[in-house]
Amino acid sequence: MAEESEHTVPPASGESLLDKIAEKLHGHDSSSDSDSEKKDTSSIKEKVFRLFGREKPVHSVLGGGKPADVLLWRNKKISAGVLGGATAVWIFFELLEYHLLTLVCHILILLLAVLFLWSNAHTFIHKAPPRIPVVHLPEEPFVQVASALTIEINRGFAALHAIASGRDLKTFLIVIVGTWILSILGSWCNFLTLFYIVFVLLHTVPVFYDKYENKIDPLAEKAVIEFKKQYAVFDAKVLSKIPKGPLKGKKLA
Repeated sequence: MAEESEHTVPPASGESLLDKIAEKLHGHDSSSDSDSEKKDTSSIKEKVFRLFGREKPVHSVLGGGKPADVLLWRNKKISAGVLGGATAVWIFFELLEYHLLTLVCHILILLLAVLFLWSNAHTFIHKAPPRIPVVHLPEEPFVQVASALTIEINRGFAALHAIASGRDLKTFLIVIVGTWILSILGSWCNFLTLFYIVFVLLHTVPVFYDKYENKIDPLAEKAVIEFKKQYAVFDAKVLSKIPKGPLKGKKLA
């Protein structure tokens, strides 16, 4: 009997080891399930409404690099200098009514006269002649700018062609309303003033949005939802009754 009792002990210990292993595996599975649930909840929390549907930071949306740093006032001295220079140019041409061609001609006259007199009178004033640098513009940057501008112009023509074909009524209405607003702004001020207003907005609106985006995005979400509701009503009552584009099913006999 003693021998039988001695032989029955090891299986109990083996069963306990199996139970422990099973408990560990079960605990690992539950922890992995909880981790997956946490990831799912975190992913849901991360899906926050952002203005214009952006998924990147404002700095990346603006293109990154130094231009984005200037627009977001990462370097306040450079940003203030750029905005101050644009303001000075606007005051000079708009308020003082100085013309661009006249300004360029006066600067060239003054610069050439000073350099010419200095080059001929350096022996009398006992100073070294001026070192006039040889200016040579590289061809590659201008080619890159021209190619990029050509691509954007072709995109604009393609967009105008798609709008004029009558396939997208929503885009057509947006373009018409936007062009009408620009025409009203153009009647209020000239091109230089309009360009200066856009320049100031580019240096103020992005940095304001980057600073208060967590407060602006919920308000923008409510506005977008309300706009979609109103557009759905307008579409059901007006736009859906307008024939869209040419008849595709009709063929010439």
